[in-house]
Amino acid sequence: MNILNLKKPEMIAIISALAIVIVSFILFKVNLIEDFTKPLLDKKMFYFILAISLIIGGFPFLINLVLESKRETDIEEMFLEFSRDLVEGVESGTPISKTILNLRTKNYGSLNLHVKKLSNQIELGIPLKDAFDVFSRDIKSDVIGRAITLIKEAERSGGEIEKILNSVAYSLNQTQVLKKERRAAISSLVMQGYIIFFIFLIIMLVMQFKILPIVSEIGQISTADSGTIGQDDAKPNANVVTPQQISNSFLYLILVQGFFIGIIVGKISEGKIKAGLKHSFILVAISIVVSSGANVFLS
Repeated sequence: MNILNLKKPEMIAIISALAIVIVSFILFKVNLIEDFTKPLLDKKMFYFILAISLIIGGFPFLINLVLESKRETDIEEMFLEFSRDLVEGVESGTPISKTILNLRTKNYGSLNLHVKKLSNQIELGIPLKDAFDVFSRDIKSDVIGRAITLIKEAERSGGEIEKILNSVAYSLNQTQVLKKERRAAISSLVMQGYIIFFIFLIIMLVMQFKILPIVSEIGQISTADSGTIGQDDAKPNANVVTPQQISNSFLYLILVQGFFIGIIVGKISEGKIKAGLKHSFILVAISIVVSSGANVFLS
């Protein structure tokens, strides 16, 4: 049994990432405790490889998020087809339970497994209400959950269920149309979010590798001048912020910016914070790789 219910690709990615870190640690012989006797380039290269390994370890989780989001979209679209077929069956005079049994051989893509399970439960004599409860719980979709609640209530009340099913199908269709319209309308805003992030990233890199060295040189010159004026009074200040500490602050700013832009983009485009995690992963990964890579190749 996998630890923490991790799937095989996730386990392989995590093990590969750990192996890369261990091998690079041995090759560069980097002491994680600050050790000024080690070559600075070795440290920077080690941190760059560490960033790559973190991305490798997290990549399967990103793929899972993308596939799960696509699966939810496919299931909602297929449930709309399923609802329309239910309407046709009930309008022809067939009871809803018998209609579901007749539909179990039809191809509904990602919804096939759930439809077959629903029909098998009905065939075994499980009440339709309980079977629908399991159906809704397995799918875990708010849109489908509301539709199932309406269908259950209509079936329980014994009214004109075909009208209720028609209303449910119409509501699902409108929901899908609105989602597609929102994605089309928001796509430009999503692109703007990414553009803003990359502009912010470039500004941070320019400040780190162009402006910060100039400011540091000015500070060293002023310190040297003060030392020549009065060497007895010139003492090293332990509270002086080093350029490396400022560079680390730039990295933290980029990471925070990337994470929250991703969350906002996902919330705006798909209406779910969970959907923003994939954008956050992409932006944070870009931040780490670009920042650590720039430290290796530009400094």
